Amino acid sequence: MSYVALRFYAELNDFLRDTQKQTRFKIELNRRTSVKDLIESLGVPHTEVEVILANGKSVDFNYIVERDDDLSIYPMFESVDVTPILKLREEPLRDTHFVLDCHLGRLARYLRQFGFDTLYRNDFTDDELADTSARERRILLTRDRNLLKRSIITHGYCIREHDPRKQLDEVIRRFDLRNQIIPFGRCTRCNGIVEAVNKEAIEHLLEPKTRLYFDEFWQCTSCGQVYWEGSHVKHMLKLTDEVLNSESR
Repeated sequence: MSYVALRFYAELNDFLRDTQKQTRFKIELNRRTSVKDLIESLGVPHTEVEVILANGKSVDFNYIVERDDDLSIYPMFESVDVTPILKLREEPLRDTHFVLDCHLGRLARYLRQFGFDTLYRNDFTDDELADTSARERRILLTRDRNLLKRSIITHGYCIREHDPRKQLDEVIRRFDLRNQIIPFGRCTRCNGIVEAVNKEAIEHLLEPKTRLYFDEFWQCTSCGQVYWEGSHVKHMLKLTDEVLNSESR
Protein backbone atom coordinates (compact mmCIF):
# COMPACT_ATOMS: atom_id res chain seq x y z
CA MET A 1 0.00 0.00 0.00
CA SER A 2 1.00 3.63 -0.59
CA TYR A 3 0.62 6.27 2.09
CA VAL A 4 1.05 10.02 2.39
CA ALA A 5 1.64 12.00 5.59
CA LEU A 6 -0.20 15.27 6.25
CA ARG A 7 -0.09 17.99 8.87
CA PHE A 8 -2.61 20.84 8.97
CA TYR A 9 -1.85 23.97 10.94
CA ALA A 10 -3.80 26.48 13.01
CA GLU A 11 -7.51 26.92 12.21
CA LEU A 12 -7.42 24.43 9.35
CA ASN A 13 -7.82 21.85 12.08
CA ASP A 14 -11.41 23.06 12.53
CA PHE A 15 -12.38 20.96 9.51
CA LEU A 16 -10.68 17.71 10.51
CA ARG A 17 -11.69 14.69 12.52
CA ASP A 18 -10.56 14.72 16.15
CA THR A 19 -7.91 12.07 15.48
CA GLN A 20 -6.38 14.22 12.73
CA LYS A 21 -6.23 17.53 14.58
CA GLN A 22 -2.94 19.08 15.66
CA THR A 23 -0.91 16.09 14.58
CA ARG A 24 0.80 14.55 11.57
CA PHE A 25 -1.23 11.62 10.27
CA LYS A 26 -1.11 9.21 7.37
CA ILE A 27 -3.77 8.25 4.85
CA GLU A 28 -3.76 5.66 2.13
CA LEU A 29 -2.98 6.92 -1.36
CA ASN A 30 -5.11 4.64 -3.52
CA ARG A 31 -5.45 6.74 -6.65
CA ARG A 32 -3.73 9.49 -8.65
CA THR A 33 -4.82 12.81 -7.17
CA SER A 34 -3.87 16.46 -6.98
CA VAL A 35 -3.02 17.91 -3.60
CA LYS A 36 -6.07 20.19 -3.90
CA ASP A 37 -8.45 17.24 -4.29
CA LEU A 38 -6.71 15.38 -1.48
CA ILE A 39 -7.05 18.32 0.91
CA GLU A 40 -10.73 18.83 0.09
CA SER A 41 -11.46 15.11 0.46
CA LEU A 42 -10.54 15.60 4.11
CA GLY A 43 -13.10 18.41 4.46
CA VAL A 44 -10.80 21.43 4.17
CA PRO A 45 -11.89 23.99 1.52
CA HIS A 46 -9.02 25.07 -0.71
CA THR A 47 -9.96 28.70 -0.12
CA GLU A 48 -8.75 28.35 3.48
CA VAL A 49 -5.26 27.31 2.37
CA GLU A 50 -2.45 29.68 1.46
CA VAL A 51 0.73 27.59 1.51
CA ILE A 52 1.36 23.90 0.83
CA LEU A 53 4.75 22.33 1.40
CA ALA A 54 5.46 18.95 -0.18
CA ASN A 55 8.59 17.47 1.37
CA GLY A 56 9.59 20.99 2.41
CA LYS A 57 9.05 22.56 -1.01
CA SER A 58 6.23 24.98 -1.83
CA VAL A 59 3.81 23.58 -4.44
CA ASP A 60 0.58 24.65 -6.12
CA PHE A 61 -2.85 23.02 -6.08
CA ASN A 62 -2.08 21.04 -9.23
CA TYR A 63 0.77 19.15 -7.62
CA ILE A 64 0.25 15.39 -8.02
CA VAL A 65 0.70 13.65 -4.70
CA GLU A 66 3.24 10.86 -4.70
CA ARG A 67 3.88 7.87 -2.49
CA ASP A 68 5.51 8.73 0.88
CA ASP A 69 5.02 12.47 0.38
CA ASP A 70 5.12 14.59 3.51
CA LEU A 71 2.62 17.45 3.19
CA SER A 72 2.31 20.51 5.42
CA ILE A 73 -0.75 22.71 4.86
CA TYR A 74 -0.99 26.25 6.21
CA PRO A 75 -3.82 28.81 6.38
CA MET A 76 -3.43 32.43 5.31
CA PHE A 77 -0.81 34.49 7.09
CA GLU A 78 -1.47 38.09 8.04
CA SER A 79 1.61 39.04 10.07
CA VAL A 80 4.15 37.23 7.88
CA ASP A 81 4.96 37.99 4.25
CA VAL A 82 4.73 34.64 2.46
CA THR A 83 5.04 36.08 -1.06
CA PRO A 84 8.44 34.43 -1.73
CA ILE A 85 6.97 30.94 -1.26
CA LEU A 86 3.44 31.61 -2.45
CA LYS A 87 2.49 29.16 -5.21
CA LEU A 88 -1.29 28.89 -4.93
CA ARG A 89 -2.28 32.40 -6.03
CA GLU A 90 -0.74 35.50 -7.56
CA GLU A 91 -1.21 37.36 -4.29
CA PRO A 92 -1.94 36.45 -0.64
CA LEU A 93 -5.57 36.52 0.52
CA ARG A 94 -5.46 40.03 1.93
CA ASP A 95 -7.93 42.02 -0.18
CA THR A 96 -10.58 43.22 2.24
CA HIS A 97 -13.49 43.25 -0.20
CA PHE A 98 -16.21 40.78 0.74
CA VAL A 99 -19.25 39.03 -0.64
CA LEU A 100 -21.52 37.23 1.84
CA ASP A 101 -24.05 34.46 1.44
CA CYS A 102 -27.73 34.94 2.24
CA HIS A 103 -27.39 33.65 5.83
CA LEU A 104 -24.99 36.38 6.94
CA GLY A 105 -27.12 39.51 6.62
CA ARG A 106 -26.42 40.85 10.09
CA LEU A 107 -22.69 40.33 9.64
CA ALA A 108 -22.89 42.23 6.34
CA ARG A 109 -24.43 45.21 8.14
CA TYR A 110 -21.69 45.13 10.77
CA LEU A 111 -18.92 45.03 8.16
CA ARG A 112 -20.46 47.91 6.22
CA GLN A 113 -20.79 49.94 9.41
CA PHE A 114 -17.07 49.40 9.94
CA GLY A 115 -16.31 50.70 6.44
CA PHE A 116 -15.63 47.43 4.61
CA ASP A 117 -16.75 46.94 1.01
CA THR A 118 -19.36 44.20 1.49
CA LEU A 119 -21.71 42.84 -1.16
CA TYR A 120 -24.83 41.13 0.17
CA ARG A 121 -28.27 40.13 -1.07
CA ASN A 122 -30.66 37.75 0.63
CA ASP A 123 -31.36 36.07 -2.70
CA PHE A 124 -27.81 35.43 -3.94
CA THR A 125 -27.57 31.98 -5.51
CA ASP A 126 -24.46 29.84 -5.01
CA ASP A 127 -23.56 30.36 -8.66
CA GLU A 128 -23.81 34.14 -8.28
CA LEU A 129 -21.72 34.09 -5.12
CA ALA A 130 -19.00 32.00 -6.72
CA ASP A 131 -18.96 34.10 -9.90
CA THR A 132 -18.88 37.41 -8.01
CA SER A 133 -16.09 36.23 -5.73
CA ALA A 134 -13.97 35.08 -8.67
CA ARG A 135 -14.70 37.96 -11.04
CA GLU A 136 -14.30 40.77 -8.50
CA ARG A 137 -11.63 39.05 -6.38
CA ARG A 138 -13.83 39.30 -3.31
CA ILE A 139 -13.40 37.14 -0.23
CA LEU A 140 -16.48 34.93 0.00
CA LEU A 141 -17.72 34.58 3.56
CA THR A 142 -20.04 31.65 4.14
CA ARG A 143 -20.75 28.74 6.46
CA ASP A 144 -21.17 26.40 3.48
CA ARG A 145 -17.97 24.37 3.14
CA ASN A 146 -19.08 22.80 -0.12
CA LEU A 147 -19.54 26.21 -1.70
CA LEU A 148 -15.96 27.10 -0.84
CA LYS A 149 -14.72 23.97 -2.59
CA ARG A 150 -15.74 25.29 -6.01
CA SER A 151 -12.59 25.58 -8.09
CA ILE A 152 -13.55 29.02 -9.43
CA ILE A 153 -13.30 30.53 -5.93
CA THR A 154 -9.80 31.57 -4.85
CA HIS A 155 -10.66 33.93 -1.99
CA GLY A 156 -12.96 32.57 0.72
CA TYR A 157 -13.39 31.86 4.39
CA CYS A 158 -15.73 29.57 6.32
CA ILE A 159 -17.37 31.39 9.23
CA ARG A 160 -17.19 29.27 12.38
CA GLU A 161 -19.32 31.31 14.80
CA HIS A 162 -23.13 31.30 14.76
CA ASP A 163 -23.83 34.59 16.56
CA PRO A 164 -23.46 37.65 14.25
CA ARG A 165 -21.67 39.69 16.91
CA LYS A 166 -19.12 36.92 17.41
CA GLN A 167 -18.85 36.52 13.64
CA LEU A 168 -17.77 40.16 13.44
CA ASP A 169 -14.99 39.57 15.97
CA GLU A 170 -13.98 36.44 14.06
CA VAL A 171 -13.65 38.24 10.71
CA ILE A 172 -11.84 41.26 12.19
CA ARG A 173 -9.39 38.94 13.93
CA ARG A 174 -8.94 36.50 11.03
CA PHE A 175 -8.14 39.17 8.44
CA ASP A 176 -6.30 41.47 10.85
CA LEU A 177 -8.63 44.38 10.12
CA ARG A 178 -8.32 46.47 13.27
CA ASN A 179 -6.30 49.19 11.58
CA GLN A 180 -8.67 49.37 8.62
CA ILE A 181 -11.86 50.08 10.56
CA ILE A 182 -13.68 53.26 9.48
CA PRO A 183 -16.85 53.66 11.60
CA PHE A 184 -19.84 54.70 9.45
CA GLY A 185 -17.69 54.26 6.34
CA ARG A 186 -20.32 52.39 4.28
CA CYS A 187 -24.06 52.55 3.87
CA THR A 188 -25.71 49.64 5.66
CA ARG A 189 -28.49 49.65 3.07
CA CYS A 190 -26.54 49.51 -0.21
CA ASN A 191 -22.80 49.38 0.61
CA GLY A 192 -22.18 52.83 -0.90
CA ILE A 193 -19.58 55.18 0.57
CA VAL A 194 -20.90 57.52 3.28
CA GLU A 195 -19.62 61.10 3.43
CA ALA A 196 -20.32 64.18 5.55
CA VAL A 197 -22.87 66.51 4.02
CA ASN A 198 -24.08 70.05 4.78
CA LYS A 199 -27.43 70.19 6.50
CA GLU A 200 -28.74 72.63 3.91
CA ALA A 201 -28.13 70.12 1.12
CA ILE A 202 -30.38 67.46 2.64
CA GLU A 203 -32.73 69.52 4.78
CA HIS A 204 -35.66 68.78 2.49
CA LEU A 205 -35.25 65.06 3.23
CA LEU A 206 -35.48 65.41 7.01
CA GLU A 207 -38.38 64.94 9.37
CA PRO A 208 -39.27 68.10 11.34
CA LYS A 209 -37.80 66.91 14.67
CA THR A 210 -34.63 65.66 13.02
CA ARG A 211 -34.23 69.00 11.28
CA LEU A 212 -34.74 70.80 14.61
CA TYR A 213 -32.50 68.79 16.92
CA PHE A 214 -29.56 67.68 14.75
CA ASP A 215 -26.94 69.61 12.78
CA GLU A 216 -24.38 67.02 11.66
CA PHE A 217 -25.32 64.70 8.82
CA TRP A 218 -23.83 62.10 6.51
CA GLN A 219 -25.20 60.77 3.24
CA CYS A 220 -24.63 57.71 1.10
CA THR A 221 -23.12 58.71 -2.23
CA SER A 222 -24.94 55.85 -3.97
CA CYS A 223 -28.51 55.60 -2.67
CA GLY A 224 -28.84 58.96 -0.91
CA GLN A 225 -29.64 57.50 2.52
CA VAL A 226 -29.14 60.18 5.19
CA TYR A 227 -27.56 59.48 8.59
CA TRP A 228 -27.31 61.68 11.65
CA GLU A 229 -25.94 61.54 15.15
CA GLY A 230 -28.76 59.68 16.83
CA SER A 231 -28.75 56.73 19.19
CA HIS A 232 -27.41 54.46 16.45
CA VAL A 233 -24.18 56.49 16.41
CA LYS A 234 -23.65 55.94 20.12
CA HIS A 235 -24.30 52.24 19.63
CA MET A 236 -21.78 52.09 16.79
CA LEU A 237 -19.08 53.87 18.79
CA LYS A 238 -19.67 51.47 21.67
CA LEU A 239 -19.43 48.51 19.30
CA THR A 240 -16.20 49.84 17.80
CA ASP A 241 -14.70 50.20 21.26
CA GLU A 242 -15.75 46.64 22.14
CA VAL A 243 -14.16 45.19 18.99
CA LEU A 244 -10.90 47.08 19.41
CA ASN A 245 -10.65 46.12 23.07
CA SER A 246 -11.41 42.46 22.37
CA GLU A 247 -8.68 42.42 19.73
CA SER A 248 -6.11 43.91 22.07
CA ARG A 249 -6.53 41.26 24.75
